[in-house]
Amino acid sequence: MRKVTINARAASPTSSSQPRTLLRRADGSSIRVLVVDDEATLTDLLAMALHYEDWDVKTASNGQQALQFSREFKPDVVVLDIMLPDIDGLQVLNRMRADGNEAPVLFLTAKDSLDDRIAGLTAGGDDYVTKPFSLEELVARLRGLLRRSRAAVADHDDPVLIVGDLVLDEDSYEVHRDGDLIQLTATEFELLRFLMRNPRRVLSKAQILDRVWSYDFGGSSSVVELYISYLRKKIDAGRAPMIHTVRGAGYMVKAAQ
Repeated sequence: MRKVTINARAASPTSSSQPRTLLRRADGSSIRVLVVDDEATLTDLLAMALHYEDWDVKTASNGQQALQFSREFKPDVVVLDIMLPDIDGLQVLNRMRADGNEAPVLFLTAKDSLDDRIAGLTAGGDDYVTKPFSLEELVARLRGLLRRSRAAVADHDDPVLIVGDLVLDEDSYEVHRDGDLIQLTATEFELLRFLMRNPRRVLSKAQILDRVWSYDFGGSSSVVELYISYLRKKIDAGRAPMIHTVRGAGYMVKAAQ
């Protein structure tokens, strides 16, 4: 049996002196979180911390159960362990996406190698936390994912960003180019939003990693390059390019010429 490695102190409502701002779904109902891990002690602690956020939590102990709950519960965000007793978390994510579930996924695992982190994100995950971790950090990561997903209402005063014929609405989480709707994942949306909030400004890979994923990969740039390529296929395909590489410096977005 694997040892549970978690900072249980962070589960206490008194562990932080910062006031909480509760997040809710756009319709006013509670955020739905699916937690998938075969360690019962860990899922109990996570459920306690997430219930404190006033979120609706469902837990699963294996991959097959996770897929069933994903279809029935329709979570807004998923915490998914990679090492499960039947099918691994990467396969669970692939099947969830095949079912049409685009909820942001935060991978949770004891693995801490660079290759494992990249594998989780390139498989379609949106963030990654390694054991041991603090509950405060995990909840903060989930709140960040929810803010840039369709689950929560955006809290910006000026929600519409416009660069050339590209329009991003932070309230509706819709992106249009020349009037055409473009479907993006939560991470793609956040990356594009960061670029569009800094038009014609070159953003380094380190800046993008820090802003979009909130941590880096020890200097690896492959995840940034991969997601830039995803955006280009959706934003620039068949059109004059807007997303540009500045060799040796980073990336920027500007109106097409």
